[in-house]
Amino acid sequence: NYLREHYPDQFIIADAKRGDIGNTSRMYAQSFFEHLGVDAVTVAPYMGEDSVTPFLGYEGKWVVLLALTSNKGSHDFQLTEDTDGTRLFEKVITTSSRWASPESMMYVVGATQGRMFEDIRRLAPDNFLLVPGVGAQGGSLEEVCRYGMTPDCGLLVNSSRGIIFASDGPDFAQRAAEEAKKLQQQMAEELKKFSV
Repeated sequence: NYLREHYPDQFIIADAKRGDIGNTSRMYAQSFFEHLGVDAVTVAPYMGEDSVTPFLGYEGKWVVLLALTSNKGSHDFQLTEDTDGTRLFEKVITTSSRWASPESMMYVVGATQGRMFEDIRRLAPDNFLLVPGVGAQGGSLEEVCRYGMTPDCGLLVNSSRGIIFASDGPDFAQRAAEEAKKLQQQMAEELKKFSV
């Protein structure tokens, strides 16, 4: 409520990675959207449609579904293939796209996935992508933009550790602000390249 009270125009994402049986998901959705007042919440798709749809019942709110994450272990499951060669993350996007429109569903795609953003965009050309992993996890902002930007739909690029661990000393606020500004300037440069 502090964020909503002091920053009413900010788009707030709860990086909660929720996903449970329908009744429990409904209570999670109520907590995040009604009580905390966030605009979006990250949701795990593993339990299927009935664990995700309770989050989709809020007008003007967003589900950010985990698709292809930036952590090392993401390849343990997300890149496994069906007998027809379809990878699990592709099945997640294809199946979930029937549950909601791009006006209420985004996907998490880690910045460390590089050129696989082309595969994501083939399946989700109109969905916003939440992109963690730039900075400390080694994701390349330039690569993310090259393969993930489209003329009509963009990216929400996140850098947490690169900013919050900029310093552990008394200069923390200044160093964190410098890191955030540096990333913002890099994004501005990428946007210029894209619009040329």
